[in-house]
Amino acid sequence: MNATKQQHYLDLPNFFKPNLVKKVYRIPYQQRAVDAEAWATENHIKPASTDRKRVGLLLIDVQNTFCIPDFELFVGGISGMGAVEDNIRLCEFIYRNLGLITEIIPTMDSHTAMQIFHPLFWVNDRGNHPEPATMISLTDVQQGKWQVNPEVAYSLVHGDVNQLAQYALHYVQKLNDDGKYPLTIWPYHSMLGGIGHALVSAVEEAVFFHSIARKSQASFELKGSNPLTENYSVLSPEVLDGADGKIIAQKNTALIKKLIDFDRLVIAGQAKSHCVAWTIDNLLTEIQNIDINLAKKIYLLEDCTSPVVIPGVVDFTSQADEAFQKFAAAGMNLIKSTDIIF
Repeated sequence: MNATKQQHYLDLPNFFKPNLVKKVYRIPYQQRAVDAEAWATENHIKPASTDRKRVGLLLIDVQNTFCIPDFELFVGGISGMGAVEDNIRLCEFIYRNLGLITEIIPTMDSHTAMQIFHPLFWVNDRGNHPEPATMISLTDVQQGKWQVNPEVAYSLVHGDVNQLAQYALHYVQKLNDDGKYPLTIWPYHSMLGGIGHALVSAVEEAVFFHSIARKSQASFELKGSNPLTENYSVLSPEVLDGADGKIIAQKNTALIKKLIDFDRLVIAGQAKSHCVAWTIDNLLTEIQNIDINLAKKIYLLEDCTSPVVIPGVVDFTSQADEAFQKFAAAGMNLIKSTDIIF
C-alpha cells in the first residue's frame, strides 16, 4: 500500500496527556461521557450504525501486564520503552480517526496461577520450579528434566497425576510437531482480577470515549484461561486436543467471522512477536481458506506494536519482522498510525 501522510481528521482532546500513557489511573467515566458527546456534536461525528464502510480496530492485549514499565511482562522492544511509545501513537490514532472507526475489539489475556506456562505447573528432580523465560523442549520432558508438579493435579485433573503427565508430554510433542515455539515459562501475568489484567488506562479511556461518541459498544474478547494450553492468538489456542484425542479447546469461530466481515480491519497491540503475530497468522490461514484477496483489507499498525526483548536472555525481533513480511507478502498492508487508510 502506498500510504501518504494524512492531514489529521481530528485534533487530540485536551484531556489526553502522552506522559500519562505509562501510568495506571482512574478514568473519570461520567465526565468523559459528557466530553465524548460534546466532542461528537462539535465534530459532526455520526453514530457507527451509519457507516457505509465498517472499520474494525483489533487491539491485542493492550494490558498493564505488557505495557506498563515494572509490570510482569513489559514489552520494551528494541528501544526499551516500546509498548509505552506504541500506546501513545495508538491513542492518537484512535482519537484522530474516531469518526471513522466503527468498532473496537480489545482482547484480554486472562490467566490464573495453575497454567501450563506458569512456574507452578512444573518441577525438576529437586522439586524446584523453572525460572521465567525457561524454554521446555520435548527432550526436556522425555528425559525428565522437567516434570509435571503432582500437587497441581488435584485442581486440574481431579488428582490424576499420570493423566496430567501424559498430557504434558503430548503437549510439548504437539508444539514440536507443529513447528511452534517451545513451551515458554512466563512470569505470572495477566492474572484475572488483578491490576495487570486491566487495559492500559489511557487506552481504556480512548476506547470508552469512542464507545460514547460513536454509540458503538467495544467488544471485549477474553483469552488464555484454559490451564492446559497456551493461547497466544485470540483466534485459537496452541493445542486443541488431549493425548486421548478428545477436544480440550476450540477456535474462536465467531470472532474469526466478525473480523473477516469488516470492510477494513486495523490491528495493533502486544507483543508483535507473540500474541499479535500468532493472531494475524491464524487470521491469514482462515482468509486463505476463503479468498486470499481478503488479506488486502487487513492493515497492521507497525508503529503500535513491539517484539518481546529480554536483554541478555532472548530477542524475538527477527522472528516478529519475518512474520510481518510474510503477512505483507500475502497481501496485508504494513502501515504507520499516521498513514491514510480510510
